[in-house]
Amino acid sequence: MNLVLIGYRGTGKSTVGRMLASRLKRRLISTDAEIVRRAGESIPDIVKRVGWDGFRDLESKVLHELSEQDNLIIDTGGGAILRPENAEALRRGGRLFWLTATVDTIRRRIRADTQRPSLTGTKSFLEEITEVLAEREPKYRAAAHEIVPTDDRTAPDIAQAILERFQAAGY
Repeated sequence: MNLVLIGYRGTGKSTVGRMLASRLKRRLISTDAEIVRRAGESIPDIVKRVGWDGFRDLESKVLHELSEQDNLIIDTGGGAILRPENAEALRRGGRLFWLTATVDTIRRRIRADTQRPSLTGTKSFLEEITEVLAEREPKYRAAAHEIVPTDDRTAPDIAQAILERFQAAGY
């Protein structure tokens, strides 16, 4: 059974994923890092070359391949659950933990991130977070087995909470 972290960027998936991988002695795969590795270029460059749909195609391929493996910690990109077939594949072989945070927390955490291009191209930074998060929340909720708020919590505390829930579910 894989342990899968989903949620908007800036909710702590990468940091918490590293801690969980260390504690559980499992391999951590960041889907964004795997896409970059395979494409040989950054996410902004991929999106510039093939658009968001092309990026999502690459993401789907990676997610489906990872969902067929076992005992991984999978740190997904924020839009991984936009395609229902991705969420279904991840749920078949994993337990999905949705890391949540408020718009203000996300804004503070990602304001210096230059590795992700704008998702809307027309909104202010704050408007984009608010709009995209509102659009994705029902999809995260539908995909998740567990919801883990991350506001005002340390990464070790979040990792411990996930570990306890994962083990309580029998994994």
